[in-house]
Amino acid sequence: MAKYRVQNPATGEIVETFESATDAQVEAQLAAADTAYREWRERSVQERAAVVKRVAEIFAERREELAEIIALEMGKSIAESLDEVDFATAIIDYYAVYGPGLITDYEIPSTIPGKAVMEHLPLGALLGVMPWNFPYYQVARFAAPNLVLGNTIILKHADICAKSNLVIQEIMEQAGVPVGGYQAAFVSHEQIATMIADPRVQGVSLTGSERAGAIIGAQAGTHLKKCVLELGGIDPMVVLDSDDVAGVAKAAWDFRTYNAGQVCNSNKRLIVMADIYDEFVAELVKLAEGLAPGDQLNLGEGEYVPLSTRAAAETVHAQVQQAVSEGARVLAGGVLSEGPAAYYSPTVLVDVPRESDSYREEIFGPVATVYKVRSDEEALDLANDCALGLGGSVFSTDEARAARVASKLEVGMAHVNIIAAEAAEIPFGGVKRSGFGREMGPVGIGEFANKRLYFVSE
Repeated sequence: MAKYRVQNPATGEIVETFESATDAQVEAQLAAADTAYREWRERSVQERAAVVKRVAEIFAERREELAEIIALEMGKSIAESLDEVDFATAIIDYYAVYGPGLITDYEIPSTIPGKAVMEHLPLGALLGVMPWNFPYYQVARFAAPNLVLGNTIILKHADICAKSNLVIQEIMEQAGVPVGGYQAAFVSHEQIATMIADPRVQGVSLTGSERAGAIIGAQAGTHLKKCVLELGGIDPMVVLDSDDVAGVAKAAWDFRTYNAGQVCNSNKRLIVMADIYDEFVAELVKLAEGLAPGDQLNLGEGEYVPLSTRAAAETVHAQVQQAVSEGARVLAGGVLSEGPAAYYSPTVLVDVPRESDSYREEIFGPVATVYKVRSDEEALDLANDCALGLGGSVFSTDEARAARVASKLEVGMAHVNIIAAEAAEIPFGGVKRSGFGREMGPVGIGEFANKRLYFVSE
């Protein structure tokens, strides 16, 4: 099988293949990124922002085309693909409009006679290593702020997202990013290590698994390079009480099965108070029953999309079966399609033993795992009993009660009465083994900035 390819997960058919980069091509990309940086950084921030603004405009102009590409590449529905294109467009536009103001020089008080100024300057070429679950959104939140800042981008995308990555490069160059300023890289793990070690690369951002984050983080540390790591999540959604259990269950199900459950900050652990647990679970089962595999390019009512690859679907199925072997129960779904297709039916899983291995694992697929608790303290203890710490949410008709629990969540993003607040201006990132650093919002543009002190003596 070709490493870089477009492969329809609904059928397993390989539609298009792409050649992997040679070492000579890697060297050429490094040189081009460095050359482009030295020209790009000399432009005014307003000029760079205007180019990035044009990138957003082209994304909007090519909206349907872009959506169809990723729907075929990784299996999300056309509707969700359009949502992603729109979100990526909003992120790019946000940094085009607000980015210059976020990196404006400012004076700080000093006891030394003179003027102390904090500057935000670019660092150089950056390497991005991005996953397949949101092919445009993941790139937008990394590339847009850094291009406004004056950095350049080499982007290693997932093996199955070669076409969308090339289209992003095409749009960047069409908008006016200099050739070499954004480059799609079809490289191997060994070549990624070579890039991180190269002095022309000044930082690396990875969104991916804990394992990948540990490897990239170690390589960056060895070569004293700044890195941002956005890794996995087993985010808790704590439901303390509700006057509309069916409504909260529907919201939980919709978010958990969005993008076939392949979302880092999905509500992967539903922690529900005992007095509403049975009703909550029954509502989930209703939503899970009677669903059928569908064509992501033309999805009908009551149909579900494939996962990104057959291997991904098999992994999810194996995890559910492992949980069952340890004492858990599948109440609905749990069916792996036959043949090369990547379908796994949306699943309701309960009674996962807390002492089991399955309790500690992230299931990156459409599996709603539900836990029963009998007190706020038990709910919080369960929510925080996790090595990962991306996001979390707490629901209650008593906002103060929910806030008390949410304030103690060991996560990078805590929410009250909403599963996840997501917008271009809202920072994203986690703690513990979910990684470090933030993307999006006012802080995202500063991760790969030289926050230089500029002091002029009196």
